[in-house]
Amino acid sequence: MQNGNSEYNAADIQVLEGLEAVRKRPGMYIGSTGSRGLHHLVFEIVDNSIDEAVAGICDSIEATIHPGNRVTVCDNGRGIPVDIHPTVGIPALEVIMTTLHSGGKFGGSGYTISGGLHGVGLSVVNALSSEMEVKVRRDNLIYRQCYEKGNPVSSLEVCGETDETGTSISFLPDAEIFEETVFDREIIIQRLRELSFLNRGLRIKVSDLREEEPYQKEFFYSDGLRDFITYVNKNKEIINEKPLYFETQKDDVIVQVAVQYNTGYSENLYSFTNNIRTQEGGTHEVGFKNGLTRVINDYARKHNLIKDNDGNLSGEDIREGMAAIVSVLLKDPQFEGQTKTKLGNTYIRGIVEGALYENMTYFLEENPPLAKKLLDKAISARRAREAARKARELTRRKSALESTTLPGKLADCSNKNPALCELYIVEGDSAGGSAKQGRDRDFQAILPLRGKILNVQKSRLDKVLSNEEIKALITAIGTGISEDFEIKKARYHKLFIMTDADVDGSHIRVLLLTFFYRYMRELIENGYVYIAQPPLYGLKRGNDIHYFHNDEEMNLFLQNSDKKWAVQRYKGLGEMDPEQLWDTTMNPENRTILQVNIQDAMQADAIFSDLMGDNVQPRREFIEANARYVTNLDI
Repeated sequence: MQNGNSEYNAADIQVLEGLEAVRKRPGMYIGSTGSRGLHHLVFEIVDNSIDEAVAGICDSIEATIHPGNRVTVCDNGRGIPVDIHPTVGIPALEVIMTTLHSGGKFGGSGYTISGGLHGVGLSVVNALSSEMEVKVRRDNLIYRQCYEKGNPVSSLEVCGETDETGTSISFLPDAEIFEETVFDREIIIQRLRELSFLNRGLRIKVSDLREEEPYQKEFFYSDGLRDFITYVNKNKEIINEKPLYFETQKDDVIVQVAVQYNTGYSENLYSFTNNIRTQEGGTHEVGFKNGLTRVINDYARKHNLIKDNDGNLSGEDIREGMAAIVSVLLKDPQFEGQTKTKLGNTYIRGIVEGALYENMTYFLEENPPLAKKLLDKAISARRAREAARKARELTRRKSALESTTLPGKLADCSNKNPALCELYIVEGDSAGGSAKQGRDRDFQAILPLRGKILNVQKSRLDKVLSNEEIKALITAIGTGISEDFEIKKARYHKLFIMTDADVDGSHIRVLLLTFFYRYMRELIENGYVYIAQPPLYGLKRGNDIHYFHNDEEMNLFLQNSDKKWAVQRYKGLGEMDPEQLWDTTMNPENRTILQVNIQDAMQADAIFSDLMGDNVQPRREFIEANARYVTNLDI
């Protein structure tokens, strides 16, 4: 945290433009009017409180979900200024709440470092809320003002006295704007936990009062990123129990890094800029990777751990089994990339690289046995990479000028436009046969898999690429994997996992999702991966048949019907004839599908590690905790 300017007044608030377009085009400001946009409202308000924490002024934030899905965020910062703005002539609070891009972050002296990624702030949340109430505690008084759909419906008034400071904002999302207005507590918890990790010593409390028994959770991490990396690596076998951690400052840039290795094969690097997750990486990630690769190779050669005639260890070898957090704080971050979460400031690369090299050198020199373990792991990874090279070549999609052979069991589609093409990854030859007969051959391809694919969570790349089912999958999709992955080479823009509605089918689905997550994550991030939803039941009476995906749907139908129906429970896709499979599961006009997305990458990694890793205890605990939610379990 830094020492902020304790003076924060109306003169610090700069007005850039109005608010008129927000309600007309909300997606431009919050991304969507679905779940992601809804939760973004909470995070925008919390981010303002976090800016106070970064400035060294706020150490407590509370977020409360009330019945009816009203949310209140309260902090003990300085409180939003309430004096009259020198230019506009109204209270600064009202300027902030009703004017887009107004605040202490746009050249004013209110904040040196801000996490406001797009600068939309409180005004956009206000515009998209049917009701909002703001209470400000400062100058020994409590100020209050109310708004509806972005417009003030009361004047700023004093409603009490206090010796505390801070801001409390309560809002109700506008049902006219959002497709759904029910907040998911877990999404909020994940983000607030992350923010607590990133801001050492900040206490964040989450309360959910919507249920009969109120839910409360509090986050406080005195060790910041050290606690964060321990959380990321929980339930994994650790190589360096004490993580490498350092914090350094150069000019106006603060760099914090934590690194800890485990015995697994996956790399997990999470980067942040001003507390914003940079999912597409950027110059800070490049600097980290360059510094790590250089310092490990220099140490290895200095201590004769690799021979002179050996090539350098690659960054991929060195990062095998690595979990790392890279957090930078800077004054004017420049973001780029598809989702505006890629840091572009070029000078940051050199700052992070230099800091990592210096601190990692010291860490290795002070811990020779640990350094030897890390080098042995990287050297072993290089051997595996060399063994995998030929297998990798066989699975790469070649250019149009070269010949290539698609898997023999792939029933490809005739359309060559990837944006229109779909690949169904089907469990077993029987279901594959029905799918091949029932599909639309123009745009639907079928790839049947024989048995269960390899659990890639427990395997190195050379073993992964020697698995025939995985090789067929990679070749059919066409993107390559891992470092060779190129999404523009995808042969299909929709990939459907279609398995039986039983335990084996669920297991195969998890194995496939683990593979995509570990080696083709961009397919998930770009919305290419789906789960087909075949019906569980068919109710038949003569030539009349109705399909249902769960017991609730079917029972409701039966309650409202005065006829007798023959009930069929579909345990496998092979029980449906091609016409039924097309009508219920593959026809774009009728089918029910689930799009796979990564709501939270760290949570996803933890779940995959628990369910698919070597450690049995987390898997046992997961089963015990969730067994009561299981339905339709076939024994």
